[in-house]
Amino acid sequence: MPIAQTSMATQSVTRDPVQAARVTALWFGVQLVWGAVLGISLQARCVQLAGTHALVAFGALAAGVTQLIVGPLSDRLRRAGRDRNVFYLIGALLAAACVVGVYLAPDVRVLFVAFIALQTAMNVIIAPYQAIVPDTLAPSRYGIGAGWLAAFAGAGNAAGAVLAAALGTVPALGYVLAAGLLAAVAVTLTYVHGITLRPLPPAAPIRASRTLVDLFVSRAFVYLGFYTMLDYLYFFVASVLPRNFALDTTRASGLCILIFTVLSVAGAALAARPADRVDERLVVTAGGSCIVIALVVLTLAAAPSWLPPAIAFAGIGWGIFLCADWAFACRLLPPAAMATTMAVWNLAVIGPQMLAPLAASALLSRLGTLASARGPRDALLLAGIEVLIGSAWIWRLPPGKLGDKA
Repeated sequence: MPIAQTSMATQSVTRDPVQAARVTALWFGVQLVWGAVLGISLQARCVQLAGTHALVAFGALAAGVTQLIVGPLSDRLRRAGRDRNVFYLIGALLAAACVVGVYLAPDVRVLFVAFIALQTAMNVIIAPYQAIVPDTLAPSRYGIGAGWLAAFAGAGNAAGAVLAAALGTVPALGYVLAAGLLAAVAVTLTYVHGITLRPLPPAAPIRASRTLVDLFVSRAFVYLGFYTMLDYLYFFVASVLPRNFALDTTRASGLCILIFTVLSVAGAALAARPADRVDERLVVTAGGSCIVIALVVLTLAAAPSWLPPAIAFAGIGWGIFLCADWAFACRLLPPAAMATTMAVWNLAVIGPQMLAPLAASALLSRLGTLASARGPRDALLLAGIEVLIGSAWIWRLPPGKLGDKA
């Protein structure tokens, strides 16, 4: 769809939070799929088919490569006066078919192909879609848009995990997830197709500026802490639960993740308006501080009663961080190459996903606590330190200056 150089439609989006929700609804569908597949189903299907958990690493690699290819293509279309809708539609249609394939796969080879295809299709959506906020909202409303994205991420992940826990790995779950993704893309496309996107400034050469590097490093450390926490939460829960507890370790750790995810929605809602009104560095630091405090409490606590409130507090902090982090990136990255630079920015998620367990295992081996009861507590303390470094690193960034001028 050609884009006229006017902001009238954009103004109608920025003044109505419901319209901003429609723009960002696709993110719920994306996270619905990931909440089920990455949260529960992939591991369960690997066990069923005698597969390997290396699928996650291969999938992360496919995700990174796809984003680095598709992001520049979508930016080129935007600079030529077109929209990015074709990537949302094609990616969603392909991903809907692939997620069904994950649950229908009769053996590990088919599962491998289906999962890599799903990662590729989903990232055809993700790289262009991460530019949806600066494409459709005025800078004064980036926090609102990022808040909806963070809230939909938490709600989608929680809904996907609940569906996977309730339905198991039956093929019907694949069809439900596919329907949810297609419904979400329909909501977003129906609205975005009829509005005028914000005009882009002239393209500038993409360079590894200090702004981009510091934004990347800050995010990478926070996500390193996030994945370290996730990797060792199960073992931490196992170490604090008393014998004959009402819930086994699997269900108790699953409940912790659900609490964390649901409360992240509340954190995103709390951060949306502040992210538009104050320096995002303050908001990022507030979110990171909540996570660090919660992890320190967990490492010091001996009673399992501390677990739910600490996890809830960490979840609120995570939602605050997600909202402010996304809004900050929208303000700092060059608007004429938003999807391209966000694809690079996303490597700060993909890398830590693979490196976190390796780094934690190496450190715990060095400390001599890898196989001891103290190991999970040390891992959570390491996660807190990593989040603290990322939250502190954000202060190397300027307060909201555009990246192509930094």
